Amino acid sequence: MTATIEPPVSPAEPAQPTVTRSGSSMRWLGRYGALLVLGLLIAVTSILEPETFATTDNAINILNQSALAAIIAMGLTFALVTGEFDLSIGNVASLSGVVACTLMLKSDFSIPMALAAVLVMGFVIGLVNGFVVTYLNVQALVATLGVGTVVIGLNYAISDGSPISLDDPDAFINLSFNRFLGIPYPVYAMVALGILLWLLLNRTVLGQAMQAVGGNPVAAELSGIRVDRIRVIAFAVCSACAALTGFLLASRTGSAAVAAGDSYLLSAFAAAFFGSAVLRDGQFHIIGTVVGVITVSVGFNSIALIGLETYYQYLFQGLLLILGVGVGSLARRRAAAA
Repeated sequence: MTATIEPPVSPAEPAQPTVTRSGSSMRWLGRYGALLVLGLLIAVTSILEPETFATTDNAINILNQSALAAIIAMGLTFALVTGEFDLSIGNVASLSGVVACTLMLKSDFSIPMALAAVLVMGFVIGLVNGFVVTYLNVQALVATLGVGTVVIGLNYAISDGSPISLDDPDAFINLSFNRFLGIPYPVYAMVALGILLWLLLNRTVLGQAMQAVGGNPVAAELSGIRVDRIRVIAFAVCSACAALTGFLLASRTGSAAVAAGDSYLLSAFAAAFFGSAVLRDGQFHIIGTVVGVITVSVGFNSIALIGLETYYQYLFQGLLLILGVGVGSLARRRAAAA
């Protein structure tokens, strides 16, 4: 009787995840949807207002309008990258302008000295935010809202609730209105700071640690990262950028008001969340934030050129924030499930 030798049975191949057409489309939308929105805005407005929108002067104007919003939003990105929020940035920007003008008016500070003073002030406020969040274990939304309210009180104490105007503001105003090669100085400040912050976040150990903390703080701590210290640094960078924004905002008029920078809070969050859907699966990053800021500025510019009422700007900005949060959250869920 002849024995039959059965051929060896090879182990079953692991099932490969199938990517549906709808899933692929959503992933594409999560990465390129924000760029698509920006492209559509540019295309539609160029068709409707070709003589005013699609010009070099208007492009420079949009970049100039984007500069201050980009600076404060890029700072906010550092807090968001670590998984935190900062609701005090608008208040810090307002206080920065008031402090800068007060120092130059009453204490004879030079422009560089006033700038250094407000940057240190912003950095210290950020440290306070970080301390309250990490060491007092207060949620970031509550902590930064409380610190922001204290900042409002300091602002009114310094200014007595009245705008502060410089006696001779020409040199200060020149920071915003002078141009080099036809481009205003704030645009150069935005580009230079953007490059610096991008390098800090993507090409340094500190930046990699921030991203690790935002991705999984428990795993980051187990790997030896000082999570609390990283969060404090992120808050400090965030507030310092807000202070720089307030300083440059005051330079546009040579004066400062107690609530001048408050409106930048919503625009910064709208830009950062909308920008998280640029080229990444719902992750906050500097390039995305800048794209978000430019999208907001292009939208505002389009609304003004077309002749729509001002309230459409608020509608547009709110919808952009909702869209950014929704697409970003969906993209993060898709990436986690992949």
